[in-house]
Amino acid sequence: MYNSSPLNAWKSEENHAAGLTISGLMGMYVKIGAVKLTLNPRLFWSEPMQRCQLAECRAACCLYGVWISLVEWDTILENADQIQKFMPAEWLDSSFWCETEEENDPFVAGGRVRHSRVVNAPDHYGGTACVFLRGDHKCALQVASENAGYHPWHFKPFYCILHPLDLDEEGRITLDRAAELLKEAGSCLRACETNIPLLKTFEPELRYLRGDEEYERLRSYS
Repeated sequence: MYNSSPLNAWKSEENHAAGLTISGLMGMYVKIGAVKLTLNPRLFWSEPMQRCQLAECRAACCLYGVWISLVEWDTILENADQIQKFMPAEWLDSSFWCETEEENDPFVAGGRVRHSRVVNAPDHYGGTACVFLRGDHKCALQVASENAGYHPWHFKPFYCILHPLDLDEEGRITLDRAAELLKEAGSCLRACETNIPLLKTFEPELRYLRGDEEYERLRSYS
């Protein structure tokens, strides 16, 4: 079970006087293209978990690749010349980077996704890796973004930025139960001795997706 509930904090007279309610805060959304994503109340819990470090996890989470919206894929192709400079030498051909099959996804701009190519990687966790994973365990899309002067996640797909956060069946940003996450050998989270608010643990993602102003409002009422 989760360690503490945020709901009592929302019942205080102070919060109601400020004009914010639980349903009101959950309704604050992040806009990804034309898609609005709200927060599942799960993100207002605190858990004894902390982020992994790239030096120790070696990007284990990249073993299965990632779903990419067609809008994101177009952006990647438009900037292929910038990305190719940081790709593994054997995967320079941009036509190889993504599978051709498409699937419906109501939670992304355009409503359609393709999957990044997954390649054999004997030295990587699980023996496979996303085509964009480099030998130094960094993502070529992220390195290319930084080199071009953008935010590091500028070229990265939404689902890659979101991980290990996920979307529930209603499209709300959420997180699996701690027990499930911590038992995964390739998890992006590690157990720790103290409870840490999930809003704090995932501050970089939530700031990027929702903006600083909305993030500060979330944090101040959690």
